[in-house]
Amino acid sequence: MSEELLKIDDLHVAFSTRRGMVEAVRGVTLSVEKGEMLGLVGESGSGKSVTGFATTRLLDTAGRVTGGKILFRGQDVTKLRGDDLRHLQGAAMSMIFQNPRAALNPIRAIGLQIADAILTHKKISKEAARAEALDLLRAVQIRDPEARMNAYPHELSGGMCQRVMIAIAISCNPALLIADEPTTGLDVTTQKVAMDLLADIAAARGMATILITHDLGLAARYCRRIAVMERGRIVEEARPKALFSAPRHAYTRRLVAASPTATSRIEDLVAEEDRERHTAVNGKPRPEPAHGTPPLLEVRKLAKRFDQGSAAVADFSMTMAGGEAVGLVGESGSGKSTTSRMICRLIDPSEGDIVFDGHSIGHVASRDFHRSPLRKDIQMVFQDPNESLNPRFTAYDCIAHPLLRLDGMRAGEALRQRVEECAERVGLPRDLLPRFPHQLSGGQKARVGIARAIACRPRLLVLDEPTAALDVSVQAVVLQLLDRLRRENDIALLFVSHDLNVVRMLCDRTIVLRNGGIVEQGESRALFDNPKTDYTRKLVEAIPHIETGEMLASAL
Repeated sequence: MSEELLKIDDLHVAFSTRRGMVEAVRGVTLSVEKGEMLGLVGESGSGKSVTGFATTRLLDTAGRVTGGKILFRGQDVTKLRGDDLRHLQGAAMSMIFQNPRAALNPIRAIGLQIADAILTHKKISKEAARAEALDLLRAVQIRDPEARMNAYPHELSGGMCQRVMIAIAISCNPALLIADEPTTGLDVTTQKVAMDLLADIAAARGMATILITHDLGLAARYCRRIAVMERGRIVEEARPKALFSAPRHAYTRRLVAASPTATSRIEDLVAEEDRERHTAVNGKPRPEPAHGTPPLLEVRKLAKRFDQGSAAVADFSMTMAGGEAVGLVGESGSGKSTTSRMICRLIDPSEGDIVFDGHSIGHVASRDFHRSPLRKDIQMVFQDPNESLNPRFTAYDCIAHPLLRLDGMRAGEALRQRVEECAERVGLPRDLLPRFPHQLSGGQKARVGIARAIACRPRLLVLDEPTAALDVSVQAVVLQLLDRLRRENDIALLFVSHDLNVVRMLCDRTIVLRNGGIVEQGESRALFDNPKTDYTRKLVEAIPHIETGEMLASAL
């Protein structure tokens, strides 16, 4: 017989702003049973995380519950104070935050941080807490846990930091765990390992879990039920197969349509009712790479060694034609970003050469390459626009900067027209150009980054995880934009990503990296449908996916 652990009834949450109160959660009602994993999905701003923070009483000072009840084991947590609230936070409920590096203390060893969480709720000695912390590191399968006890967050990979967060979250054996986007930024195999670990621990301890995510495939794989949030409300709730095979709400249909699957095409990433309009706008066929002409890019036996002596990249070779899209995939630490930065001439190779349009550029020092006339022909879109956009520049300034530095343009009407043209091509409204990055959404900042990269009309665009942190609908728009730019301008795309379904859709060819070397390469769909190596097969099998109505029907 099921046992209801958490009951949220007509929850309203508002935040105080300069423009008055803004309601972020508007009448949410849901429940979680003991041992159940509930998925809470929706786009950024839908109220998912606010619901989680309200449940654990971790809202910041500007936010407050303005209506409704949050009943945990029959007790309304909105009324808890003092010791009762402290017991709730960590001992009864716990939370895994979206960015583990930001959540961990950068100047305190991870063993001490786990022990701190234990000592907050248990009256035991520091030695006993340290012993429990070591047992927890073993439980979350950290390699060499004794050595990791004294490590700091910056010395660990993203996957290891996520495991440390799980260890802290389960340290006092909570009855309810809320995981807020726990796998954002992790590669598919690390993501699967982390989620399998979380699911196994929850099952072994009878722990209920709320998985907050914008990844519908992840929710489909691990959750018993899924609730869909839009603009602070639950618009639909069902078991995964029922929800994805026959979504009732228009918003859910848009999310499902925008989620890449093993059979998706770029043009499929819109809801059926919007597909005809999209086809009319983006119906121009892709250019075929010219045969018999020299490649636009040729990389010859590229290698990169850092001070530690081990090779981050070894013996990497590839070619690209104009207008071709090539995907670069692999786990974290495989050498993807290092390779892309060498090709973009942001770091210097230790060995090998890079030939662009017949010119050897691999031996030109990266600090000097900005003077090369080829600099404007090779541009990069970075993974995190929050870090790659100058916070003191408006969107207009960000797009104009490479035109002033690399294209010889001067301030004036011609520059303004070029910036507005770039903004229009990436779907960025002109009225957003005077805004600073902090005044833009994630999708808008991503568009600024792309507009800046295409401003000088490059011939090669290197993209390093450009959609990693975007909602599926925003990701769909960005992918369609890149595909259209490629068709219209014959821009070659080197697309670095851990989202293999995205690479399969966008790229003609895919190169699989492991430990800095190529393990497999070939035509994208053939490579993913029939991988030749165990490593590629492991990557493909780790991709979370949803089953739509068509997929379910074909399986019957």
